[in-house]
Amino acid sequence: MFRAARTPVSWSPRPVTENVVCALYELVKWGPTSANCSPARFIFLTSRESRGMIRHALSAPNVERFMDAPLGVVICQDPVFFDHLPELNPEENLRDWFASDVGLAEETAFRNATLQGGYLIMAARALGLAAWPISGFDSDDVEDALMAETGWRANFLMGIGYPGETPPPERAPRLDFHAACRLF
Repeated sequence: MFRAARTPVSWSPRPVTENVVCALYELVKWGPTSANCSPARFIFLTSRESRGMIRHALSAPNVERFMDAPLGVVICQDPVFFDHLPELNPEENLRDWFASDVGLAEETAFRNATLQGGYLIMAARALGLAAWPISGFDSDDVEDALMAETGWRANFLMGIGYPGETPPPERAPRLDFHAACRLF
């Protein structure tokens, strides 16, 4: 899931079925979040037409590969995720703690929704799919087009599908342990 899986260069025309989309979420929902807050919300764009609703929001280099992906996903965070805490966490007054501190709630929602988006990548790989995360887009345009009535905030986008036959280029280098880590 880390060493062999790669970001796809092209997509197979094989569709990602609704059953597979549901299976993705069934895996993602079990990933840990702080206080089990689960602030991520996912908008699955299952057709080229639905992905076209946000085409104008994509930066130019991302347009075609996102449009060609069998499944587009908007990974969002719910700013009022804490309204669900009474059903997700038995700790008393936890909802009120987040509701009374907008800064804490926003930071928690962003951090944990991003984490859940990472779980989505791993869930896709576990199901034999490839994932292509995208940060090059106008979040305000995406929010206006897809989620105005929800209050959700767009975190990042992802294309998901079965990889095409075009092989990826050589793997780009990564930082070694000593450049990226410190032991205390």
